[in-house]
Amino acid sequence: MTVHAQILAVTERIRERSASSRSAYLARIDAAAERGPKRGHLACTNLAHGFAACPADDKAALRANAVPNIAIVSAYNDMLSAHQPLETYPAIIKAAAREVGAVAQFAGGVPAMCDGVTQGAPGMELSLFSREVIAMATAIALSHDMFDAALCLGVCDKIVPGLLIGALHYGHLPVVFVPAGPMTSGLPNDEKARVRNLYTQGLATREELLESEVQSYHGPGTCTFYGTANSNQMLMEIMGLHLPGSAFVNPGTALREALTAAAARHVVGLTALGDEYLPIGRIIDERAIVNGIIGLLATGGSTNHTLHLVAIARAAGIHVNWDDFDTLSSVIPLLARVYPNGKADVNHFQAAGGMGFLIRELLGAGLLHEDVNTVAGPGLAHYAREPWLDGTRLCWREAPAASGDDAVLRPAAQPFSADGGLRVLDGNLGRAVIKVSAVAPEHYVVEAPVLVFADQDDVLAAFKAGELERDVVVVVRFQGPRANGMPELHKLTPALSVLQGRGFKVALVTDGRMSGASGKVPAAIHVTPEALAGGMIGRVQDGDLLRLDAVTGELTLQVDAGTLAARAPAVAELSAHQHGFGRELFAGFRALAAGAEDGAANFPFTA
Repeated sequence: MTVHAQILAVTERIRERSASSRSAYLARIDAAAERGPKRGHLACTNLAHGFAACPADDKAALRANAVPNIAIVSAYNDMLSAHQPLETYPAIIKAAAREVGAVAQFAGGVPAMCDGVTQGAPGMELSLFSREVIAMATAIALSHDMFDAALCLGVCDKIVPGLLIGALHYGHLPVVFVPAGPMTSGLPNDEKARVRNLYTQGLATREELLESEVQSYHGPGTCTFYGTANSNQMLMEIMGLHLPGSAFVNPGTALREALTAAAARHVVGLTALGDEYLPIGRIIDERAIVNGIIGLLATGGSTNHTLHLVAIARAAGIHVNWDDFDTLSSVIPLLARVYPNGKADVNHFQAAGGMGFLIRELLGAGLLHEDVNTVAGPGLAHYAREPWLDGTRLCWREAPAASGDDAVLRPAAQPFSADGGLRVLDGNLGRAVIKVSAVAPEHYVVEAPVLVFADQDDVLAAFKAGELERDVVVVVRFQGPRANGMPELHKLTPALSVLQGRGFKVALVTDGRMSGASGKVPAAIHVTPEALAGGMIGRVQDGDLLRLDAVTGELTLQVDAGTLAARAPAVAELSAHQHGFGRELFAGFRALAAGAEDGAANFPFTA
């Protein structure tokens, strides 16, 4: 199938835009690869330190420099359900590596924080920049120059982007990503949302709310709604960095363990000591990035990836902007409805056909680049398959020919909508993104007076006081990366949803984030330039009329240019966001953060 002309055009403009930086990146990783396995260059003292604690057989193999050495970089901790299953992975990986004549060493751990725990709390202000910390921690784990390849173990919001950014700075190494999988299904998502709305209105007790949440988030594995964590897993699959079908296999199952062991054995064959050397820097190219954006659009994935995919691309010398997302969204159909874009969770998505079905449908419609490098071999067609166990033997078979549930997953010829539902808004307030895949068409356009806030808690206080009982555009500013680390404002969703349900025209406009759980209320998020960087969102006043139009892509304050220019920018009182909970340690990150359309990145282009 010929690739859609619009996809080819976007890929080519990214390639042209990135020509210089991508060429420089490839030259660097090629030079690093030419040095050969690095342990051979270490002085004797250095090398002895590197394997001093190894078992005797591993020590002998590393001493002889005769076998591949695989780095394990893990986000394991046992507080977070998504990462708790990773505890047992190193032993599985080490045993599997020995089966194929290799050694695996636990090279380093990276921090893993949960936005679900820190949502609406001070710790959330560390969340976005934890991506940069994880990238740097990954680099430190690999800095010993002892390794021929790496396995990256991580799942959630900033962890996978951080691991990938760090790994791309070691782009001469083969890398396979190894997930943990989602927890089994708990309380249905629509029931969870119902209890949250009742609590917001004072019609449910805190104990009733807690019981609902406990039934939803109840065991090991990733949260089952389709937020950033599960969007990460979709991306690693469609960008060719997982073994096929790895993303949504539940933890604690024989298939999950078999996939983990297979990843260890497989990465050995990708090293420079074998015949199929394939470094990660040659997998993540312009086509892989475009495939990632397409996967995001086709599944209604997390808006956080309008930041993360941009930052990931930068690490490989590739320039992506929001216009690329917008253009692709116009031709990519929405094939999945998973909460918050529907009632189902990712286990239902997996049962309906999962990533194998989705990728096959997109490939068949000419909506993906098939001619890419992947860890499974040349060509994305490897990922139109699903894993299964024939007794104890891991095998792959073709994905189901038909969806098991067309309320969750549909073929490309019968999509839920003709476009991907992610759009760029532009106007005198700057640029923003909006996800409308969960927004009813009658709410695509909102024109209403503004109420301005500088803190999400003030919005909730106004809601409880009845001050928002009207048509209103809620503007929450000084939430950008330079102001306070760009926390997610997801706890505003229930209150704004209640207002919308009462018949009011309601929208949110913010230079902050709304997260992978962006829902049914239209939200212009990631407004850039942010207020602290001089953006016009800092000049909005209560009572101004603001128009958000997701049909035409308009975000306009109905105030004439002269009046707007004459207004003094609002002054932020940010001292409360600069101290406590470790926020002092992140002052440098806030000061150096790029704008949202540049991924809010702290690192320069790899050029």
